[in-house]
Amino acid sequence: MAHPLCLLFDCDGTLVDSEPLLADEMATALNAVGLPFQATDYIGEFRGARFRRIVAELESRHGRVDPDVLGPLETSMRANLDRRLATELIPIEGATEALAALSTFPMGVVSNGPENKIRTSLVATGLDTLFGDHLFSAYTANCWKPDPCLYLHAAQGMGYSPHHCLAIEDSVVGVKAALDAGMLVVHLNRFPDAEITPEGAIMITSMFQLPTVVAHLSRDLESRTAMR
Repeated sequence: MAHPLCLLFDCDGTLVDSEPLLADEMATALNAVGLPFQATDYIGEFRGARFRRIVAELESRHGRVDPDVLGPLETSMRANLDRRLATELIPIEGATEALAALSTFPMGVVSNGPENKIRTSLVATGLDTLFGDHLFSAYTANCWKPDPCLYLHAAQGMGYSPHHCLAIEDSVVGVKAALDAGMLVVHLNRFPDAEITPEGAIMITSMFQLPTVVAHLSRDLESRTAMR
């Protein structure tokens, strides 16, 4: 193994500032089928959650939607979102600089979103060349955060044990998934006044802080490995 530490990044809200666009498109789609939803609901309650889980929760509160409507609804919503991502998306502040500083590390992206959405987001922000084909989608693995299986799938795909992986996540859903997978976890907590970092994760409030944290963790892991 050339490097003792593999970096696994969440995409939305960690690398790219897609969540405002996603929340806006969700609100438009869900309201169209009678499920009350505002963009702020995504940021406040559902950040990082699978779209169908959000629908299920809203149905439990407001009544069922015809299942035959949901498939075309999601397809249309994602098509509209992809168009906006390609033209409006920007990186999270500090992400470009952090990735440049960490370019010698093996890196992958682990997302609850479809692979085409991950690719669209990375291409739109110029981050795609850093990850190549190391993109791990819940839709491909057929398991979604907070289930740890998506991170375990990504670790296997990268050729690393979970204990030699560091997950970088902005949502509590993702942080818990990576912790349960047995990984080191950095929580990019951009809302520290409103969100509590789960026990066991390292909190940062800016991506500019990440290279320093990674350097420290990498040295510790190298020292432990050398002592065995």
